[in-house]
Amino acid sequence: MSFQTAVVTGAGRGFGRAIAVALVAAGTHVVGIARTEEDLRAVRDDAGELFTPLAADATDETLAAAVLRDYRPDLLVLNAGATPHMAPVQEQTWETFSRNWHTDTRHVFEWTRAALREPLAPGGVVVSMSSGAALAGSPLSGGYASAKAAVRYLRGYAAGEAERAGLGLRFLTLLPQLTPTAGVGSAGVTAYAARQGVARDAFIEGLQPVLTPEQVAKAVLDLAADETAAPEHVVGGAGVRPLP
Repeated sequence: MSFQTAVVTGAGRGFGRAIAVALVAAGTHVVGIARTEEDLRAVRDDAGELFTPLAADATDETLAAAVLRDYRPDLLVLNAGATPHMAPVQEQTWETFSRNWHTDTRHVFEWTRAALREPLAPGGVVVSMSSGAALAGSPLSGGYASAKAAVRYLRGYAAGEAERAGLGLRFLTLLPQLTPTAGVGSAGVTAYAARQGVARDAFIEGLQPVLTPEQVAKAVLDLAADETAAPEHVVGGAGVRPLP
């Protein structure tokens, strides 16, 4: 299965950038959304004319519906997220603790809701990025793990509603493992290395094989194209495995 048009949120850096570039290489027109216009211009320079940059806040409740109407994508990759405040719970405020609820979870909610209401055309696929932290927890990142767990629930809710309405849509969730190769993971690696009293490089050695953005991008493309794929997969440096 190939895709004509995709929307990728958080497309300026890290996983989102790699996903956008891989989709363009596969011949897909990609609308890349991020807050920083300079980052998007850099992606356009690498990806070429099939990449359309859109500097915007992915959590804007009016943005998702407008983009779906204007571009009619058949693939959504919901990757945008905030870097959590890295501190133990007693050193968090409610504002820092809830940061990822207001970005990661909210933007998945807004885009998932729009995909069901517009809706996407039959055969459309929505891929939401959760995290391995949703399974194991993350005591130094405030509400990050719970925000990413909510992303998993939203996938299940949306899949059920799409089936009830006969929309012919698929909803997938990927759970990448901790990696220093992306912004959020890099902050986590630094914080947990310090907590354990080890050098950052030594901590990274314990994560081998290290997950790369290119591996995440390949997993997105492969699973989105596979109509028989399980709805949830953990993605690590050693490969991809479905959750039961």
